[in-house]
Amino acid sequence: RALATQPELLLLDEPATGFTKKDIEGLNRILSLIKEMGVTILLIEHHIRFIMGLADYITVLNFGENIFQGPPREVAANPKVVEAYLGEELRA
Repeated sequence: RALATQPELLLLDEPATGFTKKDIEGLNRILSLIKEMGVTILLIEHHIRFIMGLADYITVLNFGENIFQGPPREVAANPKVVEAYLGEELRA
């Protein structure tokens, strides 16, 4: 329905919530196709692996505070992001 009006921007809030791994893979394919159509996607999501494979640019919030912005590789390497979302033990 959201694509019926040919939007320039698509806002999705937690679309992968409750999805299985297979469902998430399908959603990733669909959203990738939407990106290829030239639609900008603003995605609010906590599923880190899903976001890293899809996003061009990420803003990370922790308790409402912006702790980092950048491309996925930089986000994954940022110590504040790792501590807040992945756990401090994954830093090593």
